[in-house]
Amino acid sequence: MTTALAILIGLLFAAATYCLLRRNLMRVLIGILLLSHAVNLLLMSASAPLTRNPAILGPDGQPTPGMADPLPQALVLTAIVIGFGLSVFTLVLARSCFRGKAIDDVRDLGKEDGS
Repeated sequence: MTTALAILIGLLFAAATYCLLRRNLMRVLIGILLLSHAVNLLLMSASAPLTRNPAILGPDGQPTPGMADPLPQALVLTAIVIGFGLSVFTLVLARSCFRGKAIDDVRDLGKEDGS
């Protein structure tokens, strides 16, 4: 299972890199989203959640032995919220760029209308 997770993370990073290097604005946005998902999976896999018990306290209030570290889970939850905000912002930015100039090419975004 760990090997499949590592392959999935590698494929997500490769797809994100490919999309980020394209000139189409929507592909760049998809690349940003794929990259955030790949980083979230990498953080979760670094904490080895598949080989440990859930992060729940025992009946005496003490952590159980072999418990998963809750810090990476909290980091991923925070990263998901930040990634959602970033994706909404970039989609609105892409929509305003397309409505203003009807441009979808990243290279043409900085050019003036008279050039």
